[in-house]
Amino acid sequence: MTGAILCVETSCDDTSAAVVEAGRVRSSIVSSQNELHAQFGGVVPEVASRRHTELLPTVVADALDAAGCAWDDVAAVAVTTGPGLIGSLLVGLAAAKAYAYARRVPLIPVDHLQGHIAANYALGVEPPFVCLVASGGHTLLAVVEVGVRFRVAARTMDDAAGEAFDKGARLLGLGYPGGRELDELATRGNAGYAPFPRAVPHGRDFSFSGLKTALLYDLRGRDAAEIDVHRADIAASYQGAIVRQLVDKTLACARDEGLRRVALAGGVAANSGLRRSMTERCAASGLELFLPPLSLCTDNAAMVGLAAGHLPVVPWPEYLAIDAYASATQAKAARRPGVRRPNGRRASH
Repeated sequence: MTGAILCVETSCDDTSAAVVEAGRVRSSIVSSQNELHAQFGGVVPEVASRRHTELLPTVVADALDAAGCAWDDVAAVAVTTGPGLIGSLLVGLAAAKAYAYARRVPLIPVDHLQGHIAANYALGVEPPFVCLVASGGHTLLAVVEVGVRFRVAARTMDDAAGEAFDKGARLLGLGYPGGRELDELATRGNAGYAPFPRAVPHGRDFSFSGLKTALLYDLRGRDAAEIDVHRADIAASYQGAIVRQLVDKTLACARDEGLRRVALAGGVAANSGLRRSMTERCAASGLELFLPPLSLCTDNAAMVGLAAGHLPVVPWPEYLAIDAYASATQAKAARRPGVRRPNGRRASH
């Protein structure tokens, strides 16, 4: 795809727009809703979608302005179509369709997971590589074969790693967003203080529900004074158990697949403990590690644009029939049977 791509991302509670051209991020604007949802202790879907409708026009205008890009310079519009919160996704998709339709330019639908993986292309990584995709809603190991096409080598059997961080933060009485608060507290603690179990020691898949239960019972077995004194130690031990499982299974997957490149993606990729442990273990194993900058770990439209460069385009006005999807199982039904690749040929998903 030649020319500037206007990108929109509203899969959860961050409203984001970016301009990407020829694999280069010209601008990236993210408006966070953290303060809005902090009072509820988590994201409220209806509140998030309504806030997207208020913020998106300004965020898009800011992204175009920051890139020095006029509407006439926009050659295509890219947008996250799923998975995510369906209300939030529909807001972004409707806006993207309107922008593309008004300019009579094509639209590029992007899968959210493909976007996270593509964030690593800002670092110059070349496939094939193993990518750990870990966030509040997803935890999987993707074997990236070409572009953003990947094969799932492992996934969580129950909860996502990000959800485990957030639930652990709530149990420890920390604020929102929980994962970040727990990470900051853990830096001041002793990771060997509490012997939390490493769930599912065999096989590739992840599991975190048992670890959450272990934290719950650990806290129940301590009095309030002990928890206050050792809160950082408990946080460090709990985080260490999550990180240990993520790192162990990622490196095992790279070994089994015969791959020497490893990448991280998703909000959990911003966790300092994970980044430190993965750096040390990959160095010791002779693996090349790619860590996306923190700005490309959490949800952002720049990653959508980086993925769009590897995906087919849908010509005007055929994309009006495209729908959003909340889960990966709904993705196929939400897409039209055929779209056009950049060379004009049709391709089926």
